[in-house]
Amino acid sequence: MASGKSDRKLKVHIVGVGGQGTLTAAWLLGASALRAGLEAVVSEVHGMAQRGGVVETSVLLGGYRGPIIGRGAADVLLAFEPLEALRALDKASRRSWLIVNTHPIRPITVALKLGEYPDLDRAFAELEPQLARLIRLNATELARQAGSPLATNMAMLGALAATGLLPFPAEELERGIAEFSPKLAEVNLRAYKLGQAALRGAPLPSS
Repeated sequence: MASGKSDRKLKVHIVGVGGQGTLTAAWLLGASALRAGLEAVVSEVHGMAQRGGVVETSVLLGGYRGPIIGRGAADVLLAFEPLEALRALDKASRRSWLIVNTHPIRPITVALKLGEYPDLDRAFAELEPQLARLIRLNATELARQAGSPLATNMAMLGALAATGLLPFPAEELERGIAEFSPKLAEVNLRAYKLGQAALRGAPLPSS
């Protein structure tokens, strides 16, 4: 754990399902913060990380000692799957930002007609007034445009970076993505920049 000089802090709670790269996203956030001179704590994984299982982890940046984000204490809820966003709302409050990938991954209970997937438009319309800001983007489609749906996590990180909430320069995160997997750097960085552009309302870069 490195000692940081910035007084800015950020608590990010990340949720999704196995196979979406949530753990990689958490690691990249923590590693980028450390490289920028901030203290970073990444929590242990909760849930099942195998493909299809629910996964949640917390990233605390800027000098937090514990690895837990309490009820209503997240600054950002970064949700890679919309139903998991709704399930994790106890971490959010009126001062929280929710960034959610709108591409659904329906659980087996829905496929077997043992349950129903919620009306997302209605759910998020009712939820929006209860948050500081709600951001919806189809990060999976942006990742496909970049070259691989497996880069969904990179598009989500790009959206987070574009909020300006990170307590370290976004260039550190971009650098971390480039170095994480050199063979996939081109696709990953393209997805990251598509996520940034989607949030900023800028023209999307060509894929």
